[in-house]
Amino acid sequence: MAKENEDGGKPVERRGRLTVVLALATLISAFGSSFQYGYNVAVVNSPSVFMKQFYNTTYMGRYGRPMEDSFLTLLWSFSVSMYPLGGFFGSLMVAPLVNKLGRKGTLLFNNIFSIVPAVMMGVSEIAKSYEIIIVARVIVGICAGLSSNVVPMYLGELSPKNLRGALGVVPQLFITVGILSAQVLGIRNILGNSTGWPLMLGLTGIPAVIELVLLPFFPESPRYMLIQKGDEKTAKKALQRLRGWENVEEELEEMRLEEQSERAEGRLSVLSLLSQRSLRWQLVSIIIMNMGQQLSGVNAIYYYADSIYATAGVKENDIQYVTVGTGAVNVFMTIAAVFVVEASGRRLLLLCGFGICCAACVVLTVALNFQESVTWMPYISIACVIIYVIGHAIGPSPIPYVVTTEMFRQSARPAAFMVAGSVHWLSNFTVGLIFPFLETGLGPYSFIIFSVICLVTLVYIWLVVPETKSKTFLEICQMFAKRNKVELKLGDGDLSLKETKENTHPGLCPRQTLPQG
Repeated sequence: MAKENEDGGKPVERRGRLTVVLALATLISAFGSSFQYGYNVAVVNSPSVFMKQFYNTTYMGRYGRPMEDSFLTLLWSFSVSMYPLGGFFGSLMVAPLVNKLGRKGTLLFNNIFSIVPAVMMGVSEIAKSYEIIIVARVIVGICAGLSSNVVPMYLGELSPKNLRGALGVVPQLFITVGILSAQVLGIRNILGNSTGWPLMLGLTGIPAVIELVLLPFFPESPRYMLIQKGDEKTAKKALQRLRGWENVEEELEEMRLEEQSERAEGRLSVLSLLSQRSLRWQLVSIIIMNMGQQLSGVNAIYYYADSIYATAGVKENDIQYVTVGTGAVNVFMTIAAVFVVEASGRRLLLLCGFGICCAACVVLTVALNFQESVTWMPYISIACVIIYVIGHAIGPSPIPYVVTTEMFRQSARPAAFMVAGSVHWLSNFTVGLIFPFLETGLGPYSFIIFSVICLVTLVYIWLVVPETKSKTFLEICQMFAKRNKVELKLGDGDLSLKETKENTHPGLCPRQTLPQG
């Protein structure tokens, strides 16, 4: 935003501020949607013993004989792995829903995929059906797949550019709060027991109900209303509420420029997105970062943590409290990322985060190999787990969502999130599927694979990904022009871009006039 200097000279930029409306819209959407993602990641971990007992008892009641161990393992694997598979299906729904219903509208619609499975899981014991739990995990996975992509998109389009990074990390913060909440409720003396686990699974519907009641009072994305719906009046009112001042003309002008290019370019599908030269390196970057985020071993670290704590001498009953402590560290570091992302930038946090994770995996491999022969080595293993969690929390966990929002303009953003989300959830599913085999075959050396993935992702970010903080979407478009081998011309406030080879397309930034000042 701009305002005149006191001497009547050239306008200076007015920095966006965190208004009450913007803050509440951020908190309600993140709590109602992102929180559930994290909660359902961890909710089945603590009560797993009692849930397996329920599976066995139900089977015995039906067939008059106990369930075979191999079949119980298969059913439990389905119960866990159906969640990321549902997340993949949810990611495939992102583009059509956000284009049809809008960002806020999609979040409201998505609550169906939370409330229905919450009821299903809550009554599963009464219904004496473990199949209900497995189906419900697929449905709540769809909810997570949608929310993990739509919330960052919604907040990125609501935020002024100087707050886009900080507010873009908030969804990841609520994911970690959701994980921690499930860990706390999973303590044996609370709900992680034979009678409390159905209630624990059913509680995921409460944030959805709160969002369903409160979010309608907050604005839809102004960019969606102006660029995709052509409703400038509603977009202006939304911006005025979000920014806390009446003069929002400069920000509207930037959107109008984007709207002009949208008319020529049209809304991009996933297939057309894949064919765009002007978007090639942005697309490769979000794929690499989302693969790196999930294939870096974060879920394997959590899987291995209990055995590491046990080897270090932590009593079996106390491991649940140490796990909660690790979750608290994760929340604390994500909060730190919210406050430093605008000062340090996205790129530095990604580089530091993947670097820390890479080093922690290497040291953890060594520590696990000497854990039985060196008395103090188990404590090094515990330290490595905590350091890894810190590294992942400051960069690899939250920043890819922020950067995905920033690298693409309105027409390409839904399709880009659809691609990023699909890669994210397929990678998540892959790690859950193959890590038990890696652990059996390679033991501690499986973490070397994760360290290599962290290193490769770090090198790619170092060489390719630019810093995007405090940049408009059009400015970020300019930053990628050379690498995408498109010709970008600037002059007299005029911006044009064309392919440097034949078979040109309107591309990322068609000829348009940028706002002055």
